[in-house]
Amino acid sequence: MRSMKPIMLVEDDHIDAMTLKRALKDLKVANQLVHRINGEEALEYLRDNSNARPCVIFLDLNMPKMNGIEFLQIVKADNDLRRIPVIVFTTSKNEWDRFETFNLSAAGYIVKPADYKSFVEAIRTVELYWTLSEFPDEVPESVKQEQESSVV
Repeated sequence: MRSMKPIMLVEDDHIDAMTLKRALKDLKVANQLVHRINGEEALEYLRDNSNARPCVIFLDLNMPKMNGIEFLQIVKADNDLRRIPVIVFTTSKNEWDRFETFNLSAAGYIVKPADYKSFVEAIRTVELYWTLSEFPDEVPESVKQEQESSVV
């Protein structure tokens, strides 16, 4: 990815996590992978200001403690976190899951391919898209001041 910020993976299945890590290595993606096994742990990481913000989050839906939809609801309601792109990367083909995640402003919804070659191609496509995409890192001070003055 163009940004050297970390990539976050929120995934409780260790095999899927290792497969993503291997795919990123095979694609020569140099970004650090920050892996958390559920939404609660991911939020703890994201809310700790000493941690680097990820450039993108890969999110599984079916997890213990806090599932992906609950995590997405919290992230997209948080002014400090909502601009982080979240790509749902799940085994769920449930239409309601797709509908709900897009209602919550997910950047994409990908059903995990079963074979490794297709898995790598899915990750390559996401990596290419986020390499080409332009998005702000932080709100510039001038924009913050302009927003504050327009509210008054």
